[in-house]
Amino acid sequence: MLITVTRTGGFAGREQTASLETECRADGPELEQLAERALSGEIPAGQDPVPDGFSYVIRVDNKLVELQDPYLTEDQRQLIDTVLATAA
Repeated sequence: MLITVTRTGGFAGREQTASLETECRADGPELEQLAERALSGEIPAGQDPVPDGFSYVIRVDNKLVELQDPYLTEDQRQLIDTVLATAA
């Protein structure tokens, strides 16, 4: 499973993108379960963006979800943090 996260916005308005492939990772099965929960998590509708907040696009294989900070589930936040940490 290929998981890609793109984060935009924030005070500096920078974009950061990172991807990870779960197939070759020891924690791959756990990450795949986390990704499924993150994509199926409740996404609040009609929430206004927060000034200088982050926007996220999570792509898991051919599924895509767009999210706004601070309106993230715990699973979404954990997945975002895990994937973006691979780019650090």
